[in-house]
Formats: sequence, C-alpha cells, structure tokens
Amino acid sequence: MPSLLCLVLLQLTRATPGDDPVPSLLGADTADPALSALVAETLARSPVHARVQADVSAERERVPQAGALPDPTLVLGIQNDGFKSIQIGVAETSFWQVLLNVPLSWPGKRGFREDAAAARVTVAEAALQRVRLTLLGDVQRAYLDLRLVRGQLALQGRLESLWQQAEEITRARYQVGEVPQSDLLRSQLERTRLRLQRLALEAAERSALHEVNRLRVHPLDEPVETPVPLTEARPGALPAPELLVADAEARSPDLTLATRGVTVAEARVKSAYRERWPDLSVTAAIMPRGQLEPMWAASVGISLPIYWWDKGSRAVAEAEQVRTSEQQGVEAVRQLLALRTRERHTALSAVLEALEVYRHGLLIQSDATVRSTLFQYRVGKVPFASVLEVMRGLVTDEGGYLAALAEAERLLIGLREVSLQPPSATDGVSSAAGTVPGSAVSKTASAGAGAPAPSSPAPGM
Repeated sequence: MPSLLCLVLLQLTRATPGDDPVPSLLGADTADPALSALVAETLARSPVHARVQADVSAERERVPQAGALPDPTLVLGIQNDGFKSIQIGVAETSFWQVLLNVPLSWPGKRGFREDAAAARVTVAEAALQRVRLTLLGDVQRAYLDLRLVRGQLALQGRLESLWQQAEEITRARYQVGEVPQSDLLRSQLERTRLRLQRLALEAAERSALHEVNRLRVHPLDEPVETPVPLTEARPGALPAPELLVADAEARSPDLTLATRGVTVAEARVKSAYRERWPDLSVTAAIMPRGQLEPMWAASVGISLPIYWWDKGSRAVAEAEQVRTSEQQGVEAVRQLLALRTRERHTALSAVLEALEVYRHGLLIQSDATVRSTLFQYRVGKVPFASVLEVMRGLVTDEGGYLAALAEAERLLIGLREVSLQPPSATDGVSSAAGTVPGSAVSKTASAGAGAPAPSSPAPGM
C-alpha cells in the first residue's frame, strides 16, 4: 500500500502544471524504485516546495489587482442656509448632495501595470522550478550517501571475514610453532580495530538515514531500503560538452529567472513611460432641494504632471537602468552555467576513466593478490607483513572504487540539477558518509577517483 501511494503521489506531482522540467539529456535515474518513491514523497510533502508554490499563487493573485480600476468615491452631504432650521425646500441655496467621483487612469496605464505583474508570475514559476530541481538533487544526494555508507559496511563485512581467515591461519601455524606470537596478536589487533571502524560507519549510516527522512518529512529513524547497491551503479556514456551546455541552457531555472527578469524590466520601462501621462477623474452630483427643482453637476478633472522631471523622468531612468542590469545578468548566468557544466563534464570524464581502471584491472588484481598472499602465508612462503600490506591495499582499492562511484553519481546529479554551485561544493563525496576508516580514501576521496577538484568560487546566488 505505501508503494502504491508513492506511485500515485509521483504521478500527481508530475501532472502539476509548470512543475515538469525540460527532460534532461542525461535522463533520470529510474532504475531504483526506492529512489523514485523518495522523490515523489519529497515533492508532495516538502514544506519548502509548498511554500514556493504558495508564492506563485500569490503572484497570480496580484495580476488582476494591478489592472483594476481605482475605487470610486461617494460623497453624501448637506448645504443649508443658517443654523436655526433646515432650509431645504425653502431657500434656493439649501440642498442635499449626492456626489460620485470616479478616477480613471490614462489609457494603457492599467494594461502595462498588469503586464508587469504577469511577468513577475513567470519569475515566480522559474523560482519554483529551481526549488524543485534543488529538492530533487538534495534527495538524490542524501540517498546516495546512504547507499555509499551501506556499501562501505558491506566492504567492512568482507574485511572482517578476511581477517578472520587470516587469524585462523595464524593461530594454526602458531600452535605448531611456525610463526611467532606477535603474528597472532597482530591479527587479533586488526580485528579489534575493525570493530571500531564498524561503529563509526554505523553512526554515519544513521546520520545519512536522518537526512533522507528529513527531506521526505518522515520520522528521522524510519527505515529506508536501498535495494540497488552502489556497486551496481553503471553510469552511461557521457555526451559531448557542447551538447551538455546546450541542454543546461534549455533547462536551467537560473537562466530562465534571469531572462524573465529582463521581461519584467521591459514591462516596467513601458509602464514608467506611460505613467508620465496625467490621470483623469469624472464627477457627477445631484442636489435635491425639497419642493424646489433639484440641481445637478458634472465635471471632468485631470491631474497636472508638473513635477514630472523630479518623479516621472527619474522613474523612467531607474527602470531603464534596471533593464540594463538584468540584461547583463543574463549573460553572466549563461557564462557561469557553461563553466559549471564543463567543469562537471571534465571531472566526470576523469572519474569514468578511473572506474574503468578499477573494474577491469585494479579490483581484479587486488582480490587475486589477497587470495594468493593468504594461501602463500598458509604454506609459509611469505611473512605476516605481506598479509598486512595486501589487506591495506584491498581497503584502499575497494574504498576508492566506492568513492569513485559516488563521485560519478554526484556529478551526474549536479548536471541534472543544473546547479550553478561549483562541483566541489555540491558534487564532492560527502564527509558525512565517510569512507572505510584507515583507508587512503578517507584522507582524500577524490584521489581514488582521479578527478581534479575545481577551484572556482561559489556564485552569489
């Protein structure tokens, strides 16, 4: 039943007008049903997403307000001759008064104001898309952290099994006097250290679980399944950087925000020019005089823009400068977007090449070396120091492979998210997930992947 609900939420979320992004050139990660359910729940329950949706609705409500006519004014009064008695019907200049004043904007003013308000709606819609993509990226990264730490726990279990075998071999040889007691003590010491490492990884797993549940607005300790292990991740072929840049420009909410900001500025310029024209007012009044003939009055008023130079001309100049600023902002966002996309393409290319080396060489050789060394130690051909060396090499190689897989997935998430943040800020391997303690990867996660870390500063977005 929960899975059916998640699928329904996913369909409802996808059916929301204005929420669907332009399909990514890289495609979405749909192989993991658990991730799809997490994404659906997050978009359906996130207070951040709901808040920005409410902002969009509020902007839509402002559009008819901007184009509405000003309220008319009704004046009720009396004019009387003297203070001793009511003279209406007796004195010609005494009467009741009913007056209605209707202000009218110069033709075109309300239309331009409404256009500017409608343009602001499109800006709010682009902001909603930015929040949506950011939420998707956050969920995918948090889920990736959980898969990474669970992959490290699986590696930890394998190491514990190997060290148990090593201890059994050492104990058997020690009992017949083939090795010194220090070999047995050292193997027991390594197994004890593994227990400490497992405690650290289990704490990291709980932290990753809490982050996933926070994003989907569930109890923090609620279990989350990861049916697809990280080791089964197989990033596809990477498109050319030119195609990725074009794809990013087509989907980027930040570029859309900047472009629509220009549209809003254009509408404000047109409105500022139209505001220099005077406003009108129409007044009609009737004055009943009792038994005498009633009087009536009608008039048309016009405002005098005698302070145009101090107010109107300055408003036009301000709107034009804002338009220039927004136009320059579009180009700045486009350049930054191209830079971030190429940075991720470069880093991801290096990581994919490193993964090929891991799969087709390093992991196979490392596993064979461990098995061979344990066998040779069993028959007394190598010292215990060789066992220690190959075990540490296995930790480095297997941990580096997991880190490289996680880094590749994070870079892909950043490309789908169309983030303007530098890869080092959003795509690097999370320190919360950690690596297998004691491995070389724990000192530098990117070293195992062979991907350079960009040094570009984060934009002030």
